[in-house]
Amino acid sequence: MSETFSYLLMAWSDPNLLLLTALGTFAGIYIGAIPGLSVTMAVSILVSFTFSWEVNSALALIVGIYIGGVYGGSRSAILLNIPGAPSSVATAFDGYPLAKLGEAGRAIGLSTVMSVIGGLAGVLVLASAAPVIGDMALKFAPRDYFLIAALGLLLVGSLAEGSLAKGVFAAALGTVIGLVGMDPVTAQGRFTLDQVELMGGIHYVVVMIGLFGVAEAFYQLHSLDVPAVRQQVTKIVPSVAMVLKFLPLSLRTAVIGVLVGALPGVGGDIAALMAYDHAKRTVKKPSRPFGQGAYEGLVAPETANSAAVGGAYVPMLTLGIPGDAVTAVIIGALVIHGLNPGPMLMVESPHIFWFTVGNLALANIFLLVFGLMGIKLFAKLVELPKAMLIPLILVLCVVGTYSINSSMTEVYWMLGFGLFGYFLKVFGFQMGPVILGVILGPMMDNSWRQAMASVGDNPAELLSELVSNPVSLILSVGITLILLGKTPVSGWLKKKCKCTPVTH
Repeated sequence: MSETFSYLLMAWSDPNLLLLTALGTFAGIYIGAIPGLSVTMAVSILVSFTFSWEVNSALALIVGIYIGGVYGGSRSAILLNIPGAPSSVATAFDGYPLAKLGEAGRAIGLSTVMSVIGGLAGVLVLASAAPVIGDMALKFAPRDYFLIAALGLLLVGSLAEGSLAKGVFAAALGTVIGLVGMDPVTAQGRFTLDQVELMGGIHYVVVMIGLFGVAEAFYQLHSLDVPAVRQQVTKIVPSVAMVLKFLPLSLRTAVIGVLVGALPGVGGDIAALMAYDHAKRTVKKPSRPFGQGAYEGLVAPETANSAAVGGAYVPMLTLGIPGDAVTAVIIGALVIHGLNPGPMLMVESPHIFWFTVGNLALANIFLLVFGLMGIKLFAKLVELPKAMLIPLILVLCVVGTYSINSSMTEVYWMLGFGLFGYFLKVFGFQMGPVILGVILGPMMDNSWRQAMASVGDNPAELLSELVSNPVSLILSVGITLILLGKTPVSGWLKKKCKCTPVTH
């Protein structure tokens, strides 16, 4: 026990490791805030520079970048309606309306505190239940990933304000965009219009920047003469009473974040969207209507996407399976340093596991410090005259898109999606369902094909597995209940329950 404790304290007691974790967290916040500069890209570049470093030093810097980068995307999402990362898409739904109400400072302060709570919850789960959750994640078959993707697409009811039909159309449109490119099985072009440039598909970050950033910039042209809203930056740090009020929701969505983050290949973006849907379904009296600046709509996704970091480390360290793209790169870094991520890591190198736990906790403490710094300066962005702000948004979108693959073609696509998104906004369509479809479409396609291949293309056998396997059965029941909730049957059942007298 004392040896484990010493491993945990290693990240906290060495001044060099403290400095590297702080530096990584600070850099990650500002990398994550720039659209297109992903955490995965930053960590990948970083690994090449740390080949000759001592392993603890390399991991300290990488962990800091990871924690800071996941949070950093919320700043541009709140201030400019441009999610810095896919995991911040849901943050923009209520974060940006809060900025338009003059509460950008409070929104960033609240998102910082809730991100830290979610991050520490993920670390706690990693330390206490890693083997159990790792084994559970391993039991998920391709059919279960298909069900999770289908469950995710059903969130369209929560993300589509107003018309459900428009939300379904937008999600279907996003799914088609997500499937553009080479078919992974037949190697034939899908929706490519015989254009070679489309064979590689359309990067979902390009779509995201276009639909959120450029479309918003074009939409703001309607109100050039409207003066900018003065931001209230005197109350940045949320009160204890406010944190305690949202703590139950934060803890619930942290559980969602950890569990979804632990599923290989799923990630914080889906965790955040599921958490937002959970908040919308369970919070009866939100501070404001969802989509119009509800604090609950900010708390849920920010807690979940940070908690998903701890969840992503679970299968990586216990099974050697990456939970997301960043942990896949970290596995490469561990292998380069002569370590073997997987079941034997806890036996052969327990210090790495416990050092990572301590380092993740430390990075979250630094996140609280750095996340609450510079907010007044950031909030000034929203107060800029729109004649200055709109060109700034467009420049950020172009730079962010070009930095993904150094491709001007993707910049043109981004501008095209921006124009398309502008017309969608004019006609009352929401951007959230489109992005949801782009992210989940390929996942559904791949999982469905793998599930069918595993049963020899026999639909009856697949149906049998859906009801005989406990994990598949729970997910199937959940999907069925959500579908019933969107039909007249649910209303009829509620009336029936109310009309039935209670007998004693």
